[in-house]
Amino acid sequence: IDHIFTRRSLHVRQALAGGGVGGDHIIQNMEDVNAIMAEAEAHMKKALEHLDHELVKVRTGKASTSLVADLMVDYYGSPVPITQIANLQISDARTIMIQPWERNMVGPIERVIINSNLGMTPQNDGECIRLSVPPLTEERRKELVKKAKNAGEESKVGIRNARHKGLEHLKKAVKDGLAEDAGKRKEIELQNLVNKYVEHTETVVAAKEKEIMTV
Repeated sequence: IDHIFTRRSLHVRQALAGGGVGGDHIIQNMEDVNAIMAEAEAHMKKALEHLDHELVKVRTGKASTSLVADLMVDYYGSPVPITQIANLQISDARTIMIQPWERNMVGPIERVIINSNLGMTPQNDGECIRLSVPPLTEERRKELVKKAKNAGEESKVGIRNARHKGLEHLKKAVKDGLAEDAGKRKEIELQNLVNKYVEHTETVVAAKEKEIMTV
């Protein structure tokens, strides 16, 4: 977003050189401020999207294709996502079935699973691989809750970093000619966005914690 301010500062200097800052500059100024707000919120949304992606990978004792969907498998010398070379299915509440589209990929997929420390032992029948998701112990559930909470804290850090960047640009906008009261209003709007996304983060993590602890 720095390029926005570089461009806007140029508009300010040009307007001042012409003897004053006119209505066109005010419009440009507010457009840039709105861009700051939009950019900040976009980064907050990305922080939440990353959180969702991380929580999907946290095992809950139930079978889910997301547990293996991010695995990379060597395919004729090139690492590719497992989803590009095999079909992933849930055959029952605790079993994931992996059906490679080429039989000779059963071995490479099995090796990746073993080396990934997923805590599941693959069963290979020569054509497909079955993974049995073991039930979680109370101790393991608490470890996973801690992992989910850590992911939530990382999300909050991302959200607050977006606020920090936004505040920097808003303060610069005021120095470059934005009315101070307008800048303060935008700072309040920015904080409201932070509150909204932090609250959503806490809701998502709490739901995951409940899912993990449900036997």
